Amino acid sequence: MRIAVFCGSSSGTAAAYDAAARDLADALVARGHGLVYGGASVGLMGVLADAVLERGGEVIGVIPDGLFEREIAHPGLTEMIAVTSLTERKAVMAGLADAFVALPGGYGTLDELFEMVTWTQLGVHEKPCFLLDVDGFWSHLTRFLEHAADEGFIRTSIASFDDTNELLAQIERAHQS
Repeated sequence: MRIAVFCGSSSGTAAAYDAAARDLADALVARGHGLVYGGASVGLMGVLADAVLERGGEVIGVIPDGLFEREIAHPGLTEMIAVTSLTERKAVMAGLADAFVALPGGYGTLDELFEMVTWTQLGVHEKPCFLLDVDGFWSHLTRFLEHAADEGFIRTSIASFDDTNELLAQIERAHQS
């Protein structure tokens, strides 16, 4: 199974974010899952990819041509796929992945996650989407999404976990059904 992880091209301000990326890498490799991500060597994306590679795991990067320099494309991946746009990046990642996880990140992370959740809601795919809530990073978003669901605007939920192993166990259960 391959898991797409959306996360920041920055590491953020808390050391817990890097630690969570490394913890997720440990768990992915230990469970035999490959990583699909945005292809950068910087920020949480770089920390995550490096950690999976150091542990002998599979890492597939998907990066638009125009971001090779800007995002500093990772040179040592199992496979790097160049695409022409961010829209194509999301489509390729969706085709490669069995589930989606968001670590802390900014607008790009939210864009990618929400597109995948929207595709689930519209029936484009049936792949689950999750938040890895590092030190409450996603707690405000989770409350907003619960409010939007209560108000009748959201049908598809994004499950949030603060434990990596519980998150991956849920992904595995969802994949089996």
